Amino acid sequence: MLERHELDAFLTLAEELHFGRTAERLHLSTTRVSQTIARLERRVGVPLFNRTSRRVELTVVGRRLAEEVRPAWSLIAAAFNRAVDAGRGFTGTLDVAFVGAAGGQLLSGAAELFRGREPACEVRIREAQMADVFPWLREGEVDIALAEVPVDEPDVVSGPVLVREARMLAVPSDHPFARRTSLSLEDLARVRVFELPATVPESLRLHRTPRTTPSGRPIERGPATATFNEMLTLIGAGQGTFVVGAQVRRYYARPDVAYVPIDDAPPLEWALLWRADAATARVRAFGEAALHLLGS
Repeated sequence: MLERHELDAFLTLAEELHFGRTAERLHLSTTRVSQTIARLERRVGVPLFNRTSRRVELTVVGRRLAEEVRPAWSLIAAAFNRAVDAGRGFTGTLDVAFVGAAGGQLLSGAAELFRGREPACEVRIREAQMADVFPWLREGEVDIALAEVPVDEPDVVSGPVLVREARMLAVPSDHPFARRTSLSLEDLARVRVFELPATVPESLRLHRTPRTTPSGRPIERGPATATFNEMLTLIGAGQGTFVVGAQVRRYYARPDVAYVPIDDAPPLEWALLWRADAATARVRAFGEAALHLLGS
């Protein structure tokens, strides 16, 4: 099997037909190039170059080898360069997904700031339901998603927390809880609580809708729904409740649903997520833009 340095030396010398110029291009000594070609010729079993004091020429075997190897080597080099550009460069396209109207507004601002910093990189923004986020990330359909944390998954990385918001319980507008100014986590034992879809990691589903109250009282679990608006419709119809963030009062105001603060619940937290094997320069730069936007 040919080594990369042997191919580089052979193909460069086949172009230059001069050991000195070949050495300069490869940043090697002339002796090193000569030794590499000699070892390669011993492995092939015949000379690849005819050398005289005045000129260097390819032999018939050498010419055929160069003609057959060069196209494949060019494809390999191009593929490697594209991989480097994807990992380190700022050209191409960055696909980002958000969940919920507030998330879309935040990502739009981060994308605008990112475009100003990296104009050669296009940013495409897509709305996702919570059921979509992790399949999209794992399948490479999006590079980044703004979603809720914590996420305890080995193949998904979460960046710094960007947003914290108080927890509220979405209840039917005619429910007795709708007349309350606040609730406690113990009140969840008195209602049916919908949960996040099965595609969401268990750690996150338990964080949003625990199985028991702090005192150990069981919480009745309702089914997951396909979309957030579908869940609100079922809540308005009196079929259950759901734990939401405070931003829903602004973006999802409905006459059939009331949002009541849960005083003793920890806040919901949102961060950027990406695949552990896809932490490219573009991904890191977008995360920095989002942090800068919220810190300014």
